[in-house]
Amino acid sequence: MTGLTPLHEALRIVLDSASPLGLEKVSILDALGRVLGEDVIAERHNPPWDNSAMDGFAVRSEDIAQDHAISKPVTLTVIEDVPAGKMPTQTVGKGQAIRIMTGAPIPKGADTVVKVEDTEHTPASVRVFKPEPRGANIRPQGEDVKQGDCIIPTGTRIRSGEAGMLAILAKSFVLVYQRPRVAILSTGDELADLDERFSEEKIINSNSYGIAAAVQEAGGVPILLGIARDTPAALKEKISHGLNADILVLSGGVSMGDYDFTKAVFRDLGAEMNFWKLAIRPGQPLAFGKIQGKLAFGLPGNPVSSMVTFEQLVRPAMLKLSGASGFGRPMLQAEFQEKFSKRNDRRHFLRGVLWREGGVFKVRTTGDQGSGILTSLVKANCLIDIPVDVERINPGDPVTVQMLSGSVWLEQAAQAPTTGHRPSCC
Repeated sequence: MTGLTPLHEALRIVLDSASPLGLEKVSILDALGRVLGEDVIAERHNPPWDNSAMDGFAVRSEDIAQDHAISKPVTLTVIEDVPAGKMPTQTVGKGQAIRIMTGAPIPKGADTVVKVEDTEHTPASVRVFKPEPRGANIRPQGEDVKQGDCIIPTGTRIRSGEAGMLAILAKSFVLVYQRPRVAILSTGDELADLDERFSEEKIINSNSYGIAAAVQEAGGVPILLGIARDTPAALKEKISHGLNADILVLSGGVSMGDYDFTKAVFRDLGAEMNFWKLAIRPGQPLAFGKIQGKLAFGLPGNPVSSMVTFEQLVRPAMLKLSGASGFGRPMLQAEFQEKFSKRNDRRHFLRGVLWREGGVFKVRTTGDQGSGILTSLVKANCLIDIPVDVERINPGDPVTVQMLSGSVWLEQAAQAPTTGHRPSCC
């Protein structure tokens, strides 16, 4: 565990240490964003019968097949009205039609629906001015879903579309993977929480709340443990309270200072540690291992470092625990718009603003990239991933961008930023 662990190796270790949690049964209204833990099989066709795609008249195609002009329309006898929600009782015979509404079942004998706007009609008859081919304006049985098919497989994250399909399939409850419970602890005598009185030498504990929001965004359940003071006893007590969760996330106390006791306390609790330092910036001081079988992360105390390392390691671990099949954010290539240089010993994650201009994605940094400048992340809709061995990037060079903005990232990126201000796409 000496030296710096490359991020790709650290991610492999973390994911190898994580296994999906158990299953629970929830209603479809509580399933949004959850990962399905069962194959959803269709118990019947959808639509369950051939039905009309238009308001119009169900007819036999052979009765309206001949060429005809507006002056010589085909006249058919209307024998029944079938609104949506009612089954037809009559069979369409030669020279007959049934008035039908969108979604209503196709009556026997009919094989075509003529749109109402192509007719003139009375309650007893209809004149058809336009021929239609056999099967026109009919949605066939099973067009959407066929009985016995697997419609939504295990491992699918449930979105609004999947929720609607579950309703079509009459699945009011489904099995989903449990959400990971993440215990969050900040460390340091210099911290004050939001609801306590504090003096000028204190700083607000922002990390716990930023991490808690990230946990919720990733589908987990945050458990706030508060602040551990800078003594081994206080840290050990707080950590012990978090070991009933699935993941323990500490913020601060993993550096080499005189009051950084995390390593010693982890050791006292029987932790099996895998690494203590990452070859990335921001976020070099980062600990990972297991304590009593629970995943334990020690993130850096600087706010940006804490959030960036959460994105790279804690979030993927959460997604694996929650049954997801993929663990990364959307990635794309963009043209860098600035000059940047670094040493070739660490992978850098610059906070960036991505936009699309002339069909090309472009990206720039959000400004000062200090690890304590949280506004650099507030202004960002992406992270610019600069590999370890790259020392210099010039304007126009291609870079890899890791999106941060969830499902709306592409729409947000389509807007160009406003110089000197927080862009509207963030």
